Formats: sequence, C-alpha cells, structure tokens
Amino acid sequence: MQSFRTEIENPVVAKDIIALERKIREFREGKVDDEHFRSLRLARGIYGQRQPGVQMVRIKLPYGKVTSEQLHRISDVSDKYSRGRLHITTRQDIQIHYVSLDRTPELWSELEKDNVTIREACGNTVRNVTASETAGIDPAEPFDVTPYADATYRYMLRNPIGQEMGRKFKISFSSSDADTALSYMHDLGFIPKIKDGKHGFKVLLGGGLGSQPRHADLIYEFLEADRVIPLIEGVVRVFDRYGERSRRMKARMKFLIKDIGLDAFIRLVKEEEKAVPFETYTIKTEGFDSFPIALANLEKIEIPKVEIDDVAAYEHWKKNSVFPQKQEGFVAVGIKVVIGDFYTNQARILADLVRKYAGNELRFSLRQNILLRHVREDLLPFFYKELSALGFTQIGYESTADVTACPGTDTCNLGIANSTGIAQVLEDVLREEYPEYLDNKEMAIKISGCMNACGQHMMSHIGFQGMSIRSGKLVAPALQVLLGGGALGDGKGRFADKVIKIPSKRGPQALRTVLDDFKANSQAEENFLNYYDRQGKTYFYDILKELSDTDNLSEDDFKDWGHTEDYRQEVGVGECAGVVIDLVATLLYESEEKIKSAQSALEGKEWSNSIYYSYTSIVNTAKALLISEGKKTNTHVGIVDQFQEVFVATAKVELRNGINFTDFIYQIKENEPTADFAEKYLKDATAFVNQVKSYRERDLVAN
Repeated sequence: MQSFRTEIENPVVAKDIIALERKIREFREGKVDDEHFRSLRLARGIYGQRQPGVQMVRIKLPYGKVTSEQLHRISDVSDKYSRGRLHITTRQDIQIHYVSLDRTPELWSELEKDNVTIREACGNTVRNVTASETAGIDPAEPFDVTPYADATYRYMLRNPIGQEMGRKFKISFSSSDADTALSYMHDLGFIPKIKDGKHGFKVLLGGGLGSQPRHADLIYEFLEADRVIPLIEGVVRVFDRYGERSRRMKARMKFLIKDIGLDAFIRLVKEEEKAVPFETYTIKTEGFDSFPIALANLEKIEIPKVEIDDVAAYEHWKKNSVFPQKQEGFVAVGIKVVIGDFYTNQARILADLVRKYAGNELRFSLRQNILLRHVREDLLPFFYKELSALGFTQIGYESTADVTACPGTDTCNLGIANSTGIAQVLEDVLREEYPEYLDNKEMAIKISGCMNACGQHMMSHIGFQGMSIRSGKLVAPALQVLLGGGALGDGKGRFADKVIKIPSKRGPQALRTVLDDFKANSQAEENFLNYYDRQGKTYFYDILKELSDTDNLSEDDFKDWGHTEDYRQEVGVGECAGVVIDLVATLLYESEEKIKSAQSALEGKEWSNSIYYSYTSIVNTAKALLISEGKKTNTHVGIVDQFQEVFVATAKVELRNGINFTDFIYQIKENEPTADFAEKYLKDATAFVNQVKSYRERDLVAN
C-alpha cells in the first residue's frame, strides 16, 4: 500500500484508498461482517457481480463529462484490471466488469491520477449527479447548468450526511425546459430559469422509478441559484434521519414523503436551516466551457481533406446525428452506442480526436450514448470518416431504434431476464423492418432486466421489464409490456401502464403488433402518447393477448436471449462470503471510527462535517444497544425515541445532568455549525460511546 501514499497527491483520496485496502483485509480475516463490508464497498463503487469471485466497478463521471486524458486512463484501467469493455449507464457513469476485489484499491489509485473516482458511485449515498449532455451548448438553455451540477457533486462527495442513508439519493440538472435530464423521476431535479435577470431553478422533489414509480412534487417555481446547495443539504439531512433503513423496498425518499406528507417534509427541511453550514452558497461559473480549447485547437491544426464515398449516407448521418450548438459555426456529434457497450481501442482513438480537433471533452448521455462537443462544421467530413472507421456512424442516435437497456442477467445479481439480448434483437427488427424509426426521436423504447428500472422502462413510450412466466411445472423467461410513458418537458412526465406479460421470445412480435397498429389506426399528426390515450390500455391488452398464451410454448421459449440452456429463474450467485460476527460489536466499532472521523474533521476546521460524524456515532451506538435488546431500528428517529424509552427513561443509561436522549442527540439541529459546538458535540459523543461500551461489557458479564 506504500504506492498509494506516494502516488496520490490528494491526502484525502490517499487515505480513502488505504482505508479500502484495510477493510478488504479485515473482511478476508473475518473481522468485519458481510453486511457492513458490503455497505463500505458499495460506497466505493464496487458492486458484487452475478459471476462469483469478481466485481463490477462503477466509475463516477459527474454529468457524464470525461476529458481525453481521463478516457485514456479509464481505458488503461479497463485493459489492466478488466476485459477492455466499457459500459455506459443510464446515469452517465462507466462500468467495468470482472474485477478482482483485492485489486480494487490499486485500480482506484490508477484512476485518481487523472481525477477520476469510484467514490459513492454505488450504495446508500448521493449517486452520480446527472445533467443534460447538451448543457453548455444547448441553443434553448437559459444558462449552462454544468457549474451547478459540478458544485453539487463536489459538495456532496465524502460529505458525512450522505454516506450511510437508508437508500440511494439521485439528483439531476436539465439544460432547458425540454427537461432531458428527467427531473420528475429524481429525488431532487433542477430546471434552469431566469427571473428578473437572476439565475435560478425550478425544483422538483421526491420522484423515483422502481416497482412503484412516483412523479416528483414541485416545491419551487424559482429558487435562487445560491440557495441550491443549502436546499440539497437540508433535504439529504432529513432523508438520512427519517428515512426507512430496515425495509429496503420502502427506503427511498418517495416513500418517506408518501408516509409523512410533502408539507411535513418541507417543515423538517426548514428545521434544519440552523444546522446547515450555509444560508447561501455562491457557485463559481467560470472555467467550465471547453469552447476556448476548441478555438485554440483550430488555430494550430490544418483541416484534413477527405473524400466522402457515399454522399447520401453522409448526408443522412448529418441529419440524424449532428446538432447545431449555441456557439456559431460549431456542432455536436452524437454517437449511437448499442446497449451502451464500447471498447478501449475505440475509446482511445475517440479521446485523441476530441483532444486534437474539438474541445477535449465528450459527454455520455442518459440514453447510453456519446456526444462530441465543439466540432467545427467544416471538420464534419473528417469526423465522419474517422468515426466510420470505428463503427460509430450508425444511424439512430437517441431515436426509437436506439433501445436503452440495463445489463440484466449478463452481470447483475438482481437480473431476472436477459435485457441486453432482447434489446439488440428489437434494434435489428426496427432497422430491418421499420427504418422510419431510425430518425424518429419522439418515441423511446427502454428495457430493464428486473423491476428496479435501471433501464428506465416505466417512463418510456414502449417499455419491457424482465420477468418469468409459468407453463405447467416449467418456467420460461418473460417480458412485462408497458405502454404510454414519457417525458413531457418542464418537470412533467408520465409513467407507463403495465399492459400484459408475454414469453420473452415473443417480444419482437409484440413490438411489431404495437407499431403496425399505430401506423394503421393513428390519426393525422397524432403522436404515440395521444394515440395510446385515445385507444386505452384495454385496447392494447386485447391486441397483444394472443401473445400471452403459455399453452403453446416451444422448446425455444424456455431459453432466454443469447442462451442455449433452459432458463432458470434465480438471483445471481451471492457475493464473496464473510464471517458473520457480533453485529452489536461491529456497530460499536463503527461508532469509534466515526469518532475518529469527527476528530479529523475538527482538526481540519470542517465544523459541519465533524458535527455530523459525531451525530452518526451517537446513532450507531444507540442502535447497537437496541439491537442487543431485539428492538427495531428502522429509522434514525425511531432509534432516538426507542433509546430514550428503553434505556434512558428506565435509568439503565444515565446521561449527563439528567438530560433526555432526544435533547442530547438533537443538539445537532439546535446549534449552528461553529468550532465551539463541534468540539463540545464531539466530547459528548465520545463520552456516550464509552459509556455504552462500559454498559455493554457489564451486561455481557452479568449474563
């Protein structure tokens, strides 16, 4: 581990990587139980894969931006630690697969040499902050949201308020009212607005997908830009404290809002205002535009002369995949990446192209594609030739024929059916039988391998969800067909209806049936959503019903896409095993770790961080004793109330000056984050941990 200390200049990052290596070693030795190790590992972007003994590593790329140097670094890491394949996710990340757990600290240290992180890419954290890939170049945008997405990412990274929540938390920034970052399905979504000459945002709260999708609530028509960060911190604090922790399926913020109501949630956020370290937070907007780099490049290079062999194909590509920027004379070039997979040999050439001939950056889109920015129009023939050689001029960028899909049973532990296989088959059907949809950008098709909706199937016009279906005693792979979802713009959207479940091998015919019916029966200028509403869910159930019959399944119907063996419904092979030890002891150990973090933050004059570490130490410690008594510990609030009732009110644990536990722990809400309070709260937390440890030791001896 010495190399991490010497090669990583940022001491915070170096400490993080060393801590990961130590935790892996402790896990291998049975000193940390599987559940706690999983939480730590996921918060470092390391996710157990369906195949035993290997991991998926998710590389966190805020708002999908990557420079040439970073893409080269990611490619080198993928070749060295994985298999050279890069997978673009629907949250603008990159995933690499088949990585050894023991090599992940080394992998991370390699990435950090070009400021690329895996921190908080998975787990119960604030996930990657997404944004419209056109931010900064969008002719319709009021202003560039890139600096605000970047500031949010940096503010929340390693922030103690968002490290160990009940579930993940997602934030998006759209570039314009088109809302291409899908604010309505996020925990917090921001759409830029200008009011009285000031920059601000329309704000939506509490959206989400999954088995019970929820449309986010509008909480601000206009929130000043310097209040964005304080709002985010207040919301995350409330979610951390009140959110469900035991029942995973009920642990997203949408369920908390449903339980307590939007008004109550907003009141709780306002109660946090004193504890939040900033009333306003000015975000610097300079230095995010790569356009000057593109201009400087053009002054140095000679425009290559090329001959276009197929002019018609070139013109079709320009119409389909090239878009004007707000910067005059420049365009953006979209690259369709089939199911989000491309390879390091392609990535390196692409990286060199944008470094030499564009703005030295590209962005990954939420539909698993690549957008090259700041390409001068007279360079388009050259780019077409270069991209053609890479297989990157396929028609259909962000179109109906550009099917979004999660990895499904290829690698994901939770996958039920093969989403990538059916996605590629549907793309073949569209390209060969319905070529008009290669240029249709008004209708989207999305597929997920399970109900968790990583493929965003329930907010698409035509969606498919991987399932299973029974035929007698046998089980076949199946698809739930969903229709009628989609983004409407300016924070509005609709979720698709579940129409019918069919055997997976009939998915292509289901698509043909829907598209043929739409073509035959839609009215002039009627879009698909209006057509669906006019006909109604029952109509589509009736025209698809024949495909749901399981009495006539063939042998092939029992094999999933891309497989030769019969289908078996199963969750993937479990993650690497650890020795399960005393959970109470582990929680107390974690409390001591939080005390150390609080002390470190105090020494670094990070008052707010120190206070929150002290708070989580107190919560963990109280939780440990409650678990020892067999009590439920679903939420932080529940832990506080129960600890007061079970231990303090009964005088089993006596706090200083007879204070009750609620007042003791909630000092965090009643005090501003000053140096004096941070120091006092840390002393209180340390004393509490020691007191509970002593109580625990006496209790063990007595029993």
